[in-house]
Amino acid sequence: MTALVGAYICFALWRAYILVRSGSATGIALGLAVLAIPLIGAWVIARELFFGYGVQTMAAQLEAEGGLTPDTLPHTASGRIDKAAADAAFGPIAADAQEHPNDWRSWFRLGVAYDDARDRKRARSSMRTALKLYRDERIAQETRRQQQGKRI
Repeated sequence: MTALVGAYICFALWRAYILVRSGSATGIALGLAVLAIPLIGAWVIARELFFGYGVQTMAAQLEAEGGLTPDTLPHTASGRIDKAAADAAFGPIAADAQEHPNDWRSWFRLGVAYDDARDRKRARSSMRTALKLYRDERIAQETRRQQQGKRI
């Protein structure tokens, strides 16, 4: 899908270039308008790719720490997690996130629980919160390392 959108962006940029080079006021205005579409598309794709990379990085670290919740929920015949079971398992995970509002690990597990319960909007929101907290933690760790290096 990203490749198709990339091809569309290239096509739209080419059309915008042709319109701007026409020299007419209408062509230039249309060219600039057409130019906005691929720029917005590129921004959306970049944002989603960075989000996916960040979530994957958090998952790898959480797995290395042994903090991923094991998949013990029952599945339907189609392979999806049983929604009633996901809803029942949701409470303790949500309580953990409320008890530790600044812990990215709790928010990550909450995002997975929302996803299991098929609430994609809240799952993405929780993952975005986890990603922000994760980045803040990484920045704080790097700042501490730099400060310790200056003291030596």
